[in-house]
Amino acid sequence: MTTYRLETAGADLAYDVHGPLPTDGGRPPLVMIGQPMAAGGFGALASHFPERTVITYDPRGIGRSTRKDGRTDHVPELQARDVHAVVEALGAGPVDMFASSGGAVTALALVAAYPDDVITLVAHEPPLMSVLPDARAAERARAGVRDAYGARGRGAGMAAFLMMTSWQGEFTDAYFAQDAPDPQAFGLPAEDDGTRGDPLLSERSWAVADHRPDVGALAAAPTRVVIAVGEESAGTFTARASVRTAALLGQEATVFPSHHGGFLGGDYGYAGQPEAFARRLRDVLDRSQESRFPGRSGQGAGSA
Repeated sequence: MTTYRLETAGADLAYDVHGPLPTDGGRPPLVMIGQPMAAGGFGALASHFPERTVITYDPRGIGRSTRKDGRTDHVPELQARDVHAVVEALGAGPVDMFASSGGAVTALALVAAYPDDVITLVAHEPPLMSVLPDARAAERARAGVRDAYGARGRGAGMAAFLMMTSWQGEFTDAYFAQDAPDPQAFGLPAEDDGTRGDPLLSERSWAVADHRPDVGALAAAPTRVVIAVGEESAGTFTARASVRTAALLGQEATVFPSHHGGFLGGDYGYAGQPEAFARRLRDVLDRSQESRFPGRSGQGAGSA
């Protein structure tokens, strides 16, 4: 792995190249992005793609990527410009991309704005409140997470976040009638840690969930866009958003193993099934390769 630092007007972006550039076998680089998760979260998944050159990066203001724009918010269109800059810096032409959670929202904004950057995009569980029929209620639930975090710190905020993201179905009166969750019931500390700037629990990432995909631009792009959903996520907010986003694009969501973090290894405390997840991802990418170059699907592929 080689780490690079790309200086842009608004941020210095750290990204990692796992494998050779130019790539072996003519396959495009496979870029993996998240939000607010940094590059380290893709270690387990990347390890299952020894035949591909994998690129991971830290979004601006997170991990090793430092901001110079004086802002603290996380905006998909701005993040998309950053990813575009990284793709250009690679100098390897259009890439394949796996993007998860807020990274999937960034990737949808990227394809809409820079349609020649990505060959195949697998957008895994984009948390798009904007597409939900109960969007207003979802926003109210999100505000409850912000309020819990603002009042009592990270433990309380994360407990509220876990309650919101595990809720089944639309956010009804029954959801809002619940008592505030006890952080200790989730193995979280009850004491206030003093933080208020967590991008997941504060208002700083609200623009991610509020993003409205540009369906016309996505449909016009040469990119094959695949909306993915975890098989264990059914009924949750991110799964419902994924299904709705897929429908807007005239497709059904493609089911992947495990949950919202299904690609994570055990070192993240929210372990998924990275080996099975990688097999599914390879299958989706290879089908795109086959459609572009019949007879070459899986060429040079390793085992996941």
